[in-house]
Amino acid sequence: MTLGSGVRSACFALVLACLSVAPAQRASAFGDATEVEIVALDVAKGKDGSQSVTQRLAWELRKRTSVDPLLEPGRARLDDDSLFRSPFVYWRGNEEFPPLSEESIEALRRYVHRGGFILIDDASAGGEGFNRAVRRELLRAFPARPLKAIPDDHTIYRSFYLLGRPVGRVEGPEFLEGITYGDRIAIVYSRHDLGGALQRDKLGAWTQAVVPGGRGQREQAIRLAVNLVLYALCTDYKDDQVHAPFIMRRRGFGH
Repeated sequence: MTLGSGVRSACFALVLACLSVAPAQRASAFGDATEVEIVALDVAKGKDGSQSVTQRLAWELRKRTSVDPLLEPGRARLDDDSLFRSPFVYWRGNEEFPPLSEESIEALRRYVHRGGFILIDDASAGGEGFNRAVRRELLRAFPARPLKAIPDDHTIYRSFYLLGRPVGRVEGPEFLEGITYGDRIAIVYSRHDLGGALQRDKLGAWTQAVVPGGRGQREQAIRLAVNLVLYALCTDYKDDQVHAPFIMRRRGFGH
C-alpha cells in the first residue's frame, strides 16, 4: 500500500471531522497507530532544531484542527525504512551539506512516488549554502521535475486558513517553490525559516524573534505550517475548499 492511498480514501472523513470538530482518525496507510506523525528528516550531522519544530507543529495541529498528531514525533534518515511511517516529512537546514548517496536519492524518489510529502525549510535567512545543496540534490532525484514557484491562488494557501503569501521567522520571498508529482505538489521548499517561527523552549517561550512583522507574522507562519499538513493529508480533496471558511468561523480563526 502506498502512503497516499489510505489517506486519500479516508480524507472525506477527515473533512467531516473538521466540520464537526470531532477527533479525526488516522488513515490505514500510516500504520497501526492512531496519530499522524510529522517526522524530522536527518540529512546532515549536527543539531538543526527540526525535532523541536515538529513537536511544536504537532501541538498547534491538535489545538487548532481535528487532526490527531503524535505529540512526540521522531526522526528518520532517507536510507531508513522508518521514513515510510509518516505521510509528512520535515527537512530543515541552514548550511551546505555533501551530496547524498545514491541509495538516499532513490529513497527520496520512492517516498514521493508512494505518496509522501516533504517540506524543506531553509533556516539560513538568505544564505546560499543550504539552498545550493537542496537544489543540487532535488535535481539529481527529479531531473524532469524542477522546482517552480507555487502561485498564490494554490490550494496550499486555503487548505485550512486563507493566506495571502508565505512567511516564517523572516519575511523571505513572496512565494514558495514546489515539485509537482502527478496531480499534487509533493515537495514544498520554503526560504522563510518557517520552523524558526514555531520554536519554543522547554518553558514555552518563543526562542527566536520574528522579523519584521513580530507577533502577527508568527501567527501567519503557524497558519501556513498547519495548511501544509492539511494539504499533505488531503491533497485530492483540496481543490474545492468551500468548507474552509466554515471551519475557521467555527474554530474562531477566521480573522
